[in-house]
Amino acid sequence: MKLYQLQAKQAFPIDRQTAWEFLSNPENLKVITPDHMGFHILSGIERPMFPGQIIQYKVSPFPGFTTKWVTEITHVREGEYFVDEQRFGPYALWHHKHFINEIDGGIEMEDIIDYKIPLGVLGQLAHPILVKKQLLQIFEYRERTLQERFGQLEHYQNTLEMKSI
Repeated sequence: MKLYQLQAKQAFPIDRQTAWEFLSNPENLKVITPDHMGFHILSGIERPMFPGQIIQYKVSPFPGFTTKWVTEITHVREGEYFVDEQRFGPYALWHHKHFINEIDGGIEMEDIIDYKIPLGVLGQLAHPILVKKQLLQIFEYRERTLQERFGQLEHYQNTLEMKSI
């Protein structure tokens, strides 16, 4: 089974605390997820983010397919980073690191997602056609939505890259 990685970086003219307050609030996932995905939080957001927190979602990654997705917040360093890992859901593996780095003029939000597709060879064949395309669309939507909300550092080049590792 192949391991894939998505890396995304965006910079905003905001301070670390503003970025952390937005990024660490699970309710904001709906704001930065395209409406067509039918994203709904079912439980787990009653308290501020903490290691061991379990969050349940319902999502429709593809038309006609709805699934429950359960993630655990495994690591948190307030104001700097957190990690969420899938415990149940559409991936064979999902490990998502969120970093907030201070840079000249603001902050850089960095996402690194390591993931595996289920279904062996069939999943690998579906990756470039369905999964990779969908993830790129989600992160492009996220980039536009965050730029509208926070603005953009003019001297910074946002990046979005996917690769097999």
